Amino acid sequence: MAKYLVIVESPAKVKTIKKFLGKNYEVMASNGHVRDLPKSQLGIDVENNFEPKYITIRGKGEILAKLRKEAKKATKIYLATDPDREGEAISWHLTKALKLEENADKQVYRISFNEITKTAVKEAFKNPREIDTDLVDAQQARRELDRIVGYRISPLLWAKVKRGLSAGRVQSVALRIVCDREEEINAFIPTEYWNLEADIAIEGEKKPLTAKLVGKNDEKITISSKDEMDQVLKEMEGKKVEILSVKKGERTKKAPLPFTTSTLQQEASKALNFPISKTMRIAQQLYEGVDVKGQGTVGLITYLRTDSTRISDEAQAAAKTFIEKNYGSQYLASGEQKKKSSVKVQDAHEAIRPSDINRVPSEIKESLTRDQFRLYQLIWKRFTACRMANAKYETTTVTIGIGEYRFRVSASKVAFDGFMMAYVEADTEKEKSNVLLKTIDEDSKLSLIEFNPTQHFTQPPAHYTEASLVKTLEELGIGRPSTYSPTITTIIARHYITKEQKNLYVTEIGEVVNSIMKESFPVIVNDKFTANMESLLDSVAEGKLCWKTVIENFYPDLEKAVEVAEEQLEKVTIEDEVTDVICDKCGRNMVIKYGPHGKFLACPGFPECRNTKTYFEKIGVACPKCGKDVVIKKTRKGRKYYGCIDNPECDFMSWGRPVNEKCPKCGGYMVVKGNKIACQNEQCGFVKEKPKEE
Repeated sequence: MAKYLVIVESPAKVKTIKKFLGKNYEVMASNGHVRDLPKSQLGIDVENNFEPKYITIRGKGEILAKLRKEAKKATKIYLATDPDREGEAISWHLTKALKLEENADKQVYRISFNEITKTAVKEAFKNPREIDTDLVDAQQARRELDRIVGYRISPLLWAKVKRGLSAGRVQSVALRIVCDREEEINAFIPTEYWNLEADIAIEGEKKPLTAKLVGKNDEKITISSKDEMDQVLKEMEGKKVEILSVKKGERTKKAPLPFTTSTLQQEASKALNFPISKTMRIAQQLYEGVDVKGQGTVGLITYLRTDSTRISDEAQAAAKTFIEKNYGSQYLASGEQKKKSSVKVQDAHEAIRPSDINRVPSEIKESLTRDQFRLYQLIWKRFTACRMANAKYETTTVTIGIGEYRFRVSASKVAFDGFMMAYVEADTEKEKSNVLLKTIDEDSKLSLIEFNPTQHFTQPPAHYTEASLVKTLEELGIGRPSTYSPTITTIIARHYITKEQKNLYVTEIGEVVNSIMKESFPVIVNDKFTANMESLLDSVAEGKLCWKTVIENFYPDLEKAVEVAEEQLEKVTIEDEVTDVICDKCGRNMVIKYGPHGKFLACPGFPECRNTKTYFEKIGVACPKCGKDVVIKKTRKGRKYYGCIDNPECDFMSWGRPVNEKCPKCGGYMVVKGNKIACQNEQCGFVKEKPKEE
């Protein structure tokens, strides 16, 4: 009897796939990559056309030995690794490591499936193919680019800052994006503005109506101060309150697109509070297979790394049948929505969807962990909704005149819930419903109860969250679905950024690394350059460009930048800075060192003396509360702030860097805001240019 060997990446898939195949099939896992560039050296022969020097990954010898043994027995070998560049490369490396090309009597096939279901797996075996060398080359190019950047720049960071730091082609850009946002926030100066609402009585109604000022005559109006507000109120004194128009209309809310990797990561962060890495880990479990009661091990979702919103004809047909049966034909979508994007989309895969829409979340809940259930339910609901009809709202907008000023009140009511029967996005605003607008018409009699003016200040840009950073990376064309999670995980693990609640903040180490990268390697941290590189890698994957050409064009410029940076570093003596703080264990003068979260004091007698202390960096500014030194401090997670050295006796703290100068307008303390100095009290609003010596 013929013996067939099927090699997959993950052991979790073995059980799922094995049950779809007969006893003639042996299914084994490679446990990911089996070969890679060596860790101890660059592993790229730059003198010989950038030829990679692959070696067997440590610990994979035993796995390869077992695979070789089974491969010898088999007449056909099917390489069934993941359906992307990385999976294609793993299949290619397996042919090399197992020397499959040397056995002419062995038939070696590449098969791939977007979902681990019986139908998809059987179909894949009916349509075997050869390894796509273009995809392999694209992965090799990415690997070499990442290795060159990491191995040529990281040693410079070790020399200047501390060992263990790293630079990366994508991670350095992601860090710069977060740092740039932090600078924007720190430099932001609030601007005052006022809103005005009017409580208006309607004749015959007990409840008043609240309308908002929107303009004067036909012009929009902006009120920037109390004086301006007082003038507006004065001009409306004694003026008649009348309805100018009542407009009724209809608004459509489109059904959402199905999930891609990035939109799933974003929505799981908002709706489930999942970190990006957790979303990918749970999605991987759902894709590879879960033991469902009465069904055995089944893959619940399609492949999780995709930037396509395409849905297969079979899945569309199944969704149509399910929606018609469970919701009614009026809930069916007409046509398929397309994703609008300026960034090139790799359309090899479908969107992320349930492998079978009939596997309703509530019916398999007891077979899943809590997190698996919540993520599966999110994916199932989103997919179901994407094939449903748009929602429709009835809208009413009333414009009210008080003299020359125009006030408006709007409300909307769901006329047809459409896709919202199945799914509502996490950040959907609640629709405003106002029963009073049902009874109001142009003849209604109105009278003013009171005005409610409110002072506001503009807010700085929001700190990045993991979700919003993924969105930005995708919009800029930086990275691909497979890289978003590891990129963010890396810069958090390196302590370049820290996460408090959901917000991302730059640490002291992150600031130092970003500063060096911007100064010495501006091209590496340039988002347009990185996005262009992604585009070139896509061209390699499409067979339009030779992968080594990409490396040849990139390497000389990087090498030149490294040489310049090395020369500059030679002029810097890298020594531990000695302080006047005495080690209370051995009497030596303690030195400043860099740790995971930034600077700290350490005894130079290490390892005999292991004493360490917190290092407070004085900024030469007196505490506005008690007059002692203001120092740079860090929160428990590494976020920087300014506080009094005499804490806890003095509780002064500021996120902005304070200066010695008092505010001439209100006497409060002032902080640096980019190239300006501003009063910390936004009600005061005093701002001036920062002196050059500052």
